[in-house]
Amino acid sequence: MTTDGQAAKGPRDAANWAANRERLEVNSDAREYGYNVDGMRVAGPQQGFGRLWQRTFWVDLGPAVTPQALIADWRAHFGDFWPRMGRFHGAVSGIAPGDVAALEVGLPTGTGPALATGVLVLYADDTSFSFMTPEGHMFAAMITFSGESVTTGTRAQIRMLIRTSDPLFELGWPFIKRGEADFWKGTLANLAASHGVAGATVEEETECLDPARLWKNWRNIRHNSGIRSAWHIVTSR
Repeated sequence: MTTDGQAAKGPRDAANWAANRERLEVNSDAREYGYNVDGMRVAGPQQGFGRLWQRTFWVDLGPAVTPQALIADWRAHFGDFWPRMGRFHGAVSGIAPGDVAALEVGLPTGTGPALATGVLVLYADDTSFSFMTPEGHMFAAMITFSGESVTTGTRAQIRMLIRTSDPLFELGWPFIKRGEADFWKGTLANLAASHGVAGATVEEETECLDPARLWKNWRNIRHNSGIRSAWHIVTSR
């Protein structure tokens, strides 16, 4: 039974969730990279276009670290574990609920133009944190990063519930799918190595949960971050 005092205080985990917001706003320090995020709405899988996929990547770290210590490190140094083809412009203090972070993905850093987009930190606690994507991102998605206890020790896991956001990104899905897998496998390998587990095997599982495309959302293409990034690069020269 919930008492009046408990109801007034709200759910026990309220501090772990981002506050509701109509539009996303990027911190002034990241405006240079967040031009495709500022003013956009959050877009979950039901606001996407393509088929619905669940993708899971994981690596077992053994007894090298506890789930809590793993997530504390991952939240504090999230972008440091990314492969060179991406750059995360998050808060210096680490991942926290409600943060809006800009990011760049594409070619290896410093070798050419990249697609600019971002994420909202929807939830974060001692053993997990979750992102939601903005309109225009390659995916309309929810992505959860977690540290879990398994029989051999600790498992680092990334689970994604995703649709491509528009018809153009759906056409590129075969290439995007491979690139996304390489990116997150590289991230988990770097995370494992930082905790003394070199040469760890990163596992993957991909399942199509809904083969239907949501044609009612085809107009999402107007927010396509690939098109907008290219236009930004051309017009800012």
